[in-house]
Amino acid sequence: MKAKAKVKFISVHPVLAVKNVIQSLGFYVNKLGFKVAFADHKTNPKYVGIKRGLVEIHLQQHHDASEWEHTIERPMLRFLVLSTENLFEEYKAKGIFHAQTSIKKTTWNTKEFAFYDLDKNGLTFYENL
Repeated sequence: MKAKAKVKFISVHPVLAVKNVIQSLGFYVNKLGFKVAFADHKTNPKYVGIKRGLVEIHLQQHHDASEWEHTIERPMLRFLVLSTENLFEEYKAKGIFHAQTSIKKTTWNTKEFAFYDLDKNGLTFYENL
């Protein structure tokens, strides 16, 4: 009898609903520094994977207005990073967030900043103190 392999979680790849994959790719690649890992079509993708470091996110197009109004909830993703200050400055130089966006030290012992992507998906970048 063969022994069962131990179950081990390796990674998670969240799928974000977006209204326009091409526009979202521009934001994530040109502004946030991600690279395309794969796409379902070369010139008109509807589903793509993007990576930065060990993080992979999938973007899936949803363009039906009724879907956005009634069924799609907006997620908030938290990215554990090294050097939030350097990342903050990188993104600030690219004009990604509004003037009130700032790095904050929290009472739960992190340093973090947050903003929304083009489709109102929340993105928080933090490091433990």
